[in-house]
Amino acid sequence: MSTATDMHAKYLAAEQAVLDGKTVKFGERLLGMEDLAEIRAGRQEWERKVASEAAGANAPRIGGIGFSVARMD
Repeated sequence: MSTATDMHAKYLAAEQAVLDGKTVKFGERLLGMEDLAEIRAGRQEWERKVASEAAGANAPRIGGIGFSVARMD
């Protein structure tokens, strides 16, 4: 599992816990319902990173370097 996948899972679990009325601890911070928007923003950021990693893993590679193709009509 990648760092992005791990972080996404942590934010997803934190969001669920807060929605269940619990508090969660991230490092030294204790987060609760008032922090839900911040937790959701973090989850969305890590979702984008996971998607980006997945897209990069599926991209064609030549000599270990990824490339993309643009069509100019």
